Amino acid sequence: MAYRTILVHVDVSKHAHARIRLAAGIAAQEEAHLVGAATSGVSRYIYQTGLVDEAAPNTAQHLALHVNALRERAQKALQVFEEQARGLGVASYESALIDDEASAGISLRARYCDLVVIGQFDPDELSPLVMPDFPEYVVMNSGHPALIQPHARRGDTLGRQILVAWDASIGATRAVVNALPLLRRAQAVDLVVFNAGANEGRHGDQPGADIALYLARHGVRVNVIQQSTQGGVGDALLALADGRGSDLLVMGGYGHSRFRELLLGGVTRTVLQSMTIPVLMSA
Repeated sequence: MAYRTILVHVDVSKHAHARIRLAAGIAAQEEAHLVGAATSGVSRYIYQTGLVDEAAPNTAQHLALHVNALRERAQKALQVFEEQARGLGVASYESALIDDEASAGISLRARYCDLVVIGQFDPDELSPLVMPDFPEYVVMNSGHPALIQPHARRGDTLGRQILVAWDASIGATRAVVNALPLLRRAQAVDLVVFNAGANEGRHGDQPGADIALYLARHGVRVNVIQQSTQGGVGDALLALADGRGSDLLVMGGYGHSRFRELLLGGVTRTVLQSMTIPVLMSA
C-alpha cells in the first residue's frame, strides 16, 4: 500500500497551519497528491430536500448573502492552503470547496483518498462550522484512515518512533494495514498488547507474535510489549507513548452511531480527548 492521494481539512482556525504542514510532509515523502478541502458549512441537504425555495425573492436574497459569506470564508482558508503548499514544496496539490457541513463533507470526500488529515477538537477554539465530535465522526464515517493532529502537540517529528496499539480487533487490523507506508519509514516501532489474557482466543500462544510476523514480511521490524493494567487502557496507552518517546500512535477506533450521537469506546474517547502526539486511527 502507498498513499497516492492525501486529504487535509482546511479552515481558518489557528491550528490549520500545523495540520497542513503535517499533511504536506507526508505528501512530499510519498510523492502523493495533496487535496486541501474547506467546507462552507451549508448542508447539501438544504438544496437536495427542497427545504429552501431559492425562487422566492426574499429567501433567495438572504440565503445568497449568507452562503456567499460562508464561501468567502472557506475560500480564504484555501488561499492560505495553496500558499503554504507552494512554500512547502508540494509537487501536486489542489483546493476543494465543499458546500456541506464539515463532518459530512470531509467524510464523503475522504472516501476518494488514501488518508485524511484532520485536527483534534480544541475546547478553547470553538467553531460554529466544526462540531466537537468532528474527529470521531470522520474516523467512523470516511472509510479511510484518519491522521489526527493534536491541538497541543508534543514534538515536531512524525513517525520516527511509532507505537501500535494491538488487540487483534478489526479496527486495529485496519489501522496497521493503513499505516504501512509510515511504519516502513519508522526508525523504531513498538507494538503493545494490554491485558492479553482477556483475549486469549484472539492473540494465540504468543500475543503480538502473529502481527509482528505479518509486519516483518512487509519490511517492518517491531518490538512487542505486553502490559497489564487495572485502570483505563486509554490512559495506560498514552502514558506508554510518552514514556517511549513515541511521535505517532496507530490504533483502531471503536464506536457506533445512534442518530447523530456517536457512542465511542472508552479507549477511543480517552485518546481523542487527551492525545499530545498525532494518532492514525481506523474504524
